Amino acid sequence: MSETVRIYINAKPIEIAASATALDAVEAWDATLAAAIRRGERLITDSRGIVTANDTRVHNGAIFRIVRARQASDDDTDSNQL
Repeated sequence: MSETVRIYINAKPIEIAASATALDAVEAWDATLAAAIRRGERLITDSRGIVTANDTRVHNGAIFRIVRARQASDDDTDSNQL
């Protein structure tokens, strides 16, 4: 098994240690986005848009996307409460 794997974050390829987590990969790719993930402002999703745990182990060919976290329901400013 190779010691590094190629993954993709927001369509950009990155070589990362095979033992890395999704958050480790984001940290190596963009430390500012990794900090936003830690603060809960951003989330890591897979290629289908399903939220991925930060501690998910990477694998060769993995595709991750960084997206904005949704507002908490109590922060919702929509006055149309159904």
